[in-house]
Amino acid sequence: MSDAGHCRADVWLWRARFFKTRSLAGRFVEEGRIRLTRAGAESRVDKPSRGLRVGDGLVFAIGGRLIAVRVVGFGERRGPASEARELYEAVGSE
Repeated sequence: MSDAGHCRADVWLWRARFFKTRSLAGRFVEEGRIRLTRAGAESRVDKPSRGLRVGDGLVFAIGGRLIAVRVVGFGERRGPASEARELYEAVGSE
C-alpha cells in the first residue's frame, strides 16, 4: 500500500491517529479541509489517494483546534499512540 516514497493521505491520517477510521479520514480529505505545503508551494488535498511524502506540511482543524504537522514517516500499521506520534512532528507555536 505504501512504498518508501509516499503514502495515501487517508491512510497516513488514520495511522497517525488523527481519525478513528480510514473512511472518516477519507471523507475529511474529500471535503478539502487539509492544506498541504510541499517545497514551498501550498495546495489543498482533495483526494484521499493523494500521496504524502516525508517533509510535507499539513494544516487542518479538528474539534476547534488548528493542527499543523510535518510528515516524518509512514509506518506499516495503525499502532499505539506512541508509535503514531513518531509519524509526525508539530509545527509552529505550542
